[in-house]
Amino acid sequence: MKVGVTGHQRLENPNAWSWVERAMDDQLEALAPPLTAVTSLAIGADQLLATLVDRRGGEIYAVIPFQGYERTFRVRQQSQYRFLSSKATAKEVLSTSGTDEDAYLAAGKRVVELSDMMIAVWNGQSAKGRGGTADIVAFADRRQVPLVHINPVDRSVTRRNM
Repeated sequence: MKVGVTGHQRLENPNAWSWVERAMDDQLEALAPPLTAVTSLAIGADQLLATLVDRRGGEIYAVIPFQGYERTFRVRQQSQYRFLSSKATAKEVLSTSGTDEDAYLAAGKRVVELSDMMIAVWNGQSAKGRGGTADIVAFADRRQVPLVHINPVDRSVTRRNM
């Protein structure tokens, strides 16, 4: 099963990441292997899913928004990005005209297109920029892709289109 991810890079309460990890791991536990994480490998939710699927012996399919994507990471974040990128069994680098945000939107849509289901780590609010989590959740909804919404604020897990 190909499991895509969209979600926050940072949380208002950083301590919520441990709850998000447990909630995400519970969702993966319920799925029959083999698993493939479809992810852009952004910090936060993307890297968490990739790490959890890798721990389970699954594969990583990386959808990289643009050539030189690594420049968007802080120096201390680049090693984890490189590590997960090196573990990807497949990598697709998009060539989108426009801004970085246009590329993030294209990458998010591509993740949805490649996935059998999506996991969204999302506070339920509007996207802060083009291609944010709310935009990708809306795209998944329009395509009727099954989606698990993990809300790190109220610590709820809900399902859509399932």
